[in-house]
This record gives sequence, C-alpha cells and structure tokens, in this order.
Amino acid sequence: MNVQSAVGLALLVGGLVWLGFGIHAADAPLERFAEAFTGRYTQDTQWSLIGGAVLAAAGAALAFGTLARR
Repeated sequence: MNVQSAVGLALLVGGLVWLGFGIHAADAPLERFAEAFTGRYTQDTQWSLIGGAVLAAAGAALAFGTLARR
C-alpha cells in the first residue's frame, strides 16, 4: 500500500464519519422542527451532509483509483 492509497482511505473514513454526524444531526428533534417550518435543513447540517459525501467520494476515488491502476 502506497502513501496515496493510505491518504485516500483516511479521507474516506473521515468523510464517512462526517457524513454520519450529518445524518445524526438531521434526525435531531430540533432539526426536524426547523425543517418542518422552513422546508430545509439548517446550514450546519447541510454542510455536514454535503461535505461528508464529497470527502468520502474523493477518498474513495483516491484510494481505489490507485489500487485499480496497479
């Protein structure tokens, strides 16, 4: 395993953790209450969901893209 694959796996795990925090925040009672009145999640929850998904995708591409090239 080279350094690029290790960094990719670390980014993938970090992104999945961040995405998990976003999903957990989206299920919070106060978040559901705010979403019922405004029709959308709060900005913090949106950034957690989007940022976690982007980071996980970038980590997966970096980690598994380097493995596929070998």
